[in-house]
Amino acid sequence: MNTKKIVHDAAILTAFTLVLGFLLGLVYDITKAPIAAAEAATAQAAYKEVFADADSFEALEGFDKNAATEAVVAAGYTDAIDDIQVAKDSSGADLGYVITVTAKDASQSTITFSVGIKNDGTVNGYSITSIAETPGLGMKVQEESFYSQFQGKLVDTFNVVKSAPASDEEIEAISGATISSRAMANGVNAALTYFRSELGGAQ
Repeated sequence: MNTKKIVHDAAILTAFTLVLGFLLGLVYDITKAPIAAAEAATAQAAYKEVFADADSFEALEGFDKNAATEAVVAAGYTDAIDDIQVAKDSSGADLGYVITVTAKDASQSTITFSVGIKNDGTVNGYSITSIAETPGLGMKVQEESFYSQFQGKLVDTFNVVKSAPASDEEIEAISGATISSRAMANGVNAALTYFRSELGGAQ
């Protein structure tokens, strides 16, 4: 091949790569703020859903995601603790916490959700912000018939069963989606474990 042609083609390819890189960077800069705003709005909606009594939410001072995750892994969970918000009333008094968890033991992918826990350890419930489970099966963990089983419960841990619950600790699995059901229960349990061991437990 002609040397001049090789140099010419290389120059064109280099220019194309530079232009493409510039355009991608420009698109990223343009979309970064709206994406961040949308993610923040989704998170705030999740916080409010699991702590309706709260007037505001403040990030827990000194929170370390890696250390938090290590703490629940040491307790036997595979989940990650992503974020902790302190739920506050209109006077600024602490009502409890919103703990955002990523469950890594779901059937299809990870599930990220926020769990509301009052100061006395009562679970308000959870709100899912990211899920990719099987439609008609695992996706049912988003339905009230399932998530309502966690609401208003003051227990040490939740256990998934395949029959009607006999106590507050028991959560009836979704038919055909036991793995997804257990992933949610384990995630809530991880949040409760962190609440008790690292946040002072019930007050």
